[in-house]
Amino acid sequence: MENKVVLSVQKLSKHFGDNQVLKGVNLDIRQGDKIVIVGASGCGKSTFLRCLNCLEDPTGGHIYFDGEDLADMKVDINVHRQKIGMVFQNFNLFNNLTVLQNVTLAPIIIAKKKIRKIKTKNFLTKIGNFFTREKAPLLEINQTIEEIKAQANAKAMELLKKIGLEEKANAYPSTLSGGQKQRIAIVRALAMEPEIMLFDEPTSALDPEMVGEVLNVMTDLAKSGMTMVIVTHEMGFAKNVANRVLFMDEGVIKEEASPEEFFGNPKNERLKDFLSKVL
Repeated sequence: MENKVVLSVQKLSKHFGDNQVLKGVNLDIRQGDKIVIVGASGCGKSTFLRCLNCLEDPTGGHIYFDGEDLADMKVDINVHRQKIGMVFQNFNLFNNLTVLQNVTLAPIIIAKKKIRKIKTKNFLTKIGNFFTREKAPLLEINQTIEEIKAQANAKAMELLKKIGLEEKANAYPSTLSGGQKQRIAIVRALAMEPEIMLFDEPTSALDPEMVGEVLNVMTDLAKSGMTMVIVTHEMGFAKNVANRVLFMDEGVIKEEASPEEFFGNPKNERLKDFLSKVL
């Protein structure tokens, strides 16, 4: 029995002016999938990932996640973005914050927003209760801000320990190597406890000797069962970790297969040419 579909992409298109980058992409991402997307630069891989995480608005098509269409402009994308972690080429860490603060920033902000919403609802309920006989109950706030911060810090330290960087918790990103920064960026995304993780060429900005340490973290994450979609040029990683490999060309997916079939018996002529240059 196949795992449930976590995210479904249907006829996704994206224009930048007169340039159509995505031309009707279809893809079902199932729970536990490790999907690697390969292709030449400019074929639409990164744009595709950015659409999945609502960093780009699709021109057409649908992205179904948690029963809602993320391509619908009426949907609160920030709610869904919390469940779709993304790791970029260039880390995107805040240099004025420590490693620990980088990892805990988003969980703390989101928790504070939830508390503010509850307080606002309770305030309105109290006003309503003043004018009615039947008193509506107030919503309970289960945690204080201090407790939220302590919980976020504990979770962050647990994640940092898993990647061997707990001693860097109070360091600033400027003091870290590229490999360390990218591992922190992965942990920062994991701190949100996402349902799916997107990786946009996570090793392309790294020196060769740092690539392995990032790929090792990603391999461990894959073994843990995380659903992952990875754009990468690391063909060895694709062969060893992916359960599905996709070749994107000219804004569409031109071939999809298991790693064994994809690399051992490619059918598309453009894919054959691509693999002859990268393997």
